[in-house]
Amino acid sequence: MELNLNKPLVFLDLETTGTNIVKDRIVEISLLKIYPNGDQESKTMKINPTIPIDPKSIAIHGISDEDVKDAPTFQEVAKNIQQFLEGCDLAGFNSNRFDLPLLAEEFLRADIDYDLKKQRFIDVQVIFHKMEKRTLAAAYQFYCKKELKNAHSAEADTQATYEILKAQLDHYDKLENDIDKLSKFSSHNRHADYAGRIIYDENDREVFNFGKYKGKPVEEVLQKDPGYYGWIINNEFPLYTKKVLTNIKLRAFKQ
Repeated sequence: MELNLNKPLVFLDLETTGTNIVKDRIVEISLLKIYPNGDQESKTMKINPTIPIDPKSIAIHGISDEDVKDAPTFQEVAKNIQQFLEGCDLAGFNSNRFDLPLLAEEFLRADIDYDLKKQRFIDVQVIFHKMEKRTLAAAYQFYCKKELKNAHSAEADTQATYEILKAQLDHYDKLENDIDKLSKFSSHNRHADYAGRIIYDENDREVFNFGKYKGKPVEEVLQKDPGYYGWIINNEFPLYTKKVLTNIKLRAFKQ
């Protein structure tokens, strides 16, 4: 089934120095843009992360420090990537929990205040796990009846993810070919930040989703325990989480 689009949809995949969205960096990014008329445009590039790549990550994606030493840094290509994503919805595999939070961090480090929250996200892994609970390679075999070759190559993974989403629409009658509904279905929670440290409750209030104040409204916590804000700001939390927290604090202060 072809996707029913009213704006371009970009499938993305990142290969990185590691799995920590605060500390790690992108070493390869692949973007596959699907236009409403079915046309495709792809962009894949290696990135110099400016920090060493964890050997465990090299063993997975095969990209070494030597491979990226002459590649541009993210800051050098950030504007180009932003322009490619502008006006598009986004999709990926495990993208809500990893790719999008890490990409948001990279944009902030590059001094680009690009609000990805204005775009809708579809996480194909969430759809898969809700329906079948497997991995990308298994999803590709299950839905597309194909073996995923060059797994953990960003370009191969983005193409496979695109094919899986189309096959999922064919496979499940309950899935509607509508980007807004797919985005909602493939979300675990309604996140206020990308990492899920702050989420919205049933009353659309921002609440903490971790630690001793889990489930408590952020504004309420900041009023009762002002030092908690400083603790988060001064520790290893994602830059975007800190930005959201600061905005909530400023908004509450103005009331």
